[in-house]
Amino acid sequence: MATQQISDAELVGQPAAYWTGVAYEALIAYTRARQAEKGYTQPQFWLLRNLSANDISPDGEGMTLPELREAMASYIRPEDDLASEAAVLVERGWLTRDAQDRLWLTEEGEQARVDLARNAPAIRAALHEGIDDTDYVTTVKVLQQLIRNAGGTAV
Repeated sequence: MATQQISDAELVGQPAAYWTGVAYEALIAYTRARQAEKGYTQPQFWLLRNLSANDISPDGEGMTLPELREAMASYIRPEDDLASEAAVLVERGWLTRDAQDRLWLTEEGEQARVDLARNAPAIRAALHEGIDDTDYVTTVKVLQQLIRNAGGTAV
């Protein structure tokens, strides 16, 4: 398929929301495809991270699925089924479930989290190929300003 070149004069009038949406979908699809090639899903990795005291969890305490959904509210996608993703991790021995239906990270799950995290640099490198760090920083700063201009909070 031929890629149509858009001039800078035309780009300046393009809606940022369109391009950020296209970028988001492409980046998520790429990341999830690379993770699937390694035998796991992005929601599975998030579950491990949110239950690890060595990562996102402040205390390493177990959490229920509703608590995990709430913890992941800013990045979980509507199609992500945490119940089925957690069931896979329980079956692998990476999570356990207690009598209160809380999920807990096992030692094997913590090791899996560490191992899976090693895939992130290669994914990032592929996505950043041909993009200078200075250009990337400028892009993120522009996006943050767009967010603030729209009344949002940019960290």
